[in-house]
Amino acid sequence: MRSLIFNFLVASFAVLVSSASVLAADLEPPRGKPILTISGAIKVTNIGAEAVFDRDMLEAQGTETVITKTPWFDGVSEFSGVRLDRLMELVGAQGQAVTATALNDYVTTIPIEDFSRYRVILALKRDGKYMSVREKGPLFIIYPFDSDPALRTQVYFGRAAWQVAKLAVE
Repeated sequence: MRSLIFNFLVASFAVLVSSASVLAADLEPPRGKPILTISGAIKVTNIGAEAVFDRDMLEAQGTETVITKTPWFDGVSEFSGVRLDRLMELVGAQGQAVTATALNDYVTTIPIEDFSRYRVILALKRDGKYMSVREKGPLFIIYPFDSDPALRTQVYFGRAAWQVAKLAVE
């Protein structure tokens, strides 16, 4: 009886390990033009030691909408994109902060805890339209600035990088 239970436990453990390996390897390479590269302390990759995404891959993670005023646009804007906490979970982020680098080499470091605390998104669209580089796209880190007066400060405006191309988990 003991050996039967032992064999069952060993087989169950093997299935769990196998399932975890399948999940960890489940990020396919991009089929379209890559627009985001995540590197650093991550477990899930698809090209070398990085997780590279095209627009379709990001949208496949599910999108959320943030309606807020920003210092960069007149009035209220509606942004939609993927939640950064979900994206960090997808790549198995193992750090305390993310350094975002924009196409124009702007760099900002953001505590990972911000992503879930404030429901920060990596916006792909503004007012229903994909953002071009000229319009601060293709990716823009957006906080829900109107949801909390503390977010309407230079600290958080500085973390809201546009033209984001890379995220490095530290």
